[in-house]
Amino acid sequence: MKQQGFSLLELMIVVAITAILATVAYASYRDQVIKSRRSAGAACLQERAQFLERYYTTNLTYENGEDVLGECDADVQRFYDIGPVGTFGAKDYTIEAVPVEETQPDTKCGTLTLNSRGQKSVSGTASVAECW
Repeated sequence: MKQQGFSLLELMIVVAITAILATVAYASYRDQVIKSRRSAGAACLQERAQFLERYYTTNLTYENGEDVLGECDADVQRFYDIGPVGTFGAKDYTIEAVPVEETQPDTKCGTLTLNSRGQKSVSGTASVAECW
């Protein structure tokens, strides 16, 4: 009599291969989600910088410019805390986007920072070019 079907060993090999592929796919997906959220956070920072530049052209100072920063989209706010670093001076400011660890565990880039001279920086291990 001839046996038909799969043996338990064949079935376990298929399950193991599927688990490995799912693990790799999930890790890649998670990295892409973090990267897209980081891009949204950087775009919000740049938008805040534009608001500050408009404020400067009207008032010839950045002092008290924190009031014009406003809020980012709700999607960005869930993943980044965006705000000033210290107080703004007459001719300079620094703003940052700090990742919310529970929803955006971005250890690669960490905090994104932008100042009035357009200089960008990150607190993580990756380069500025990779993160911005």
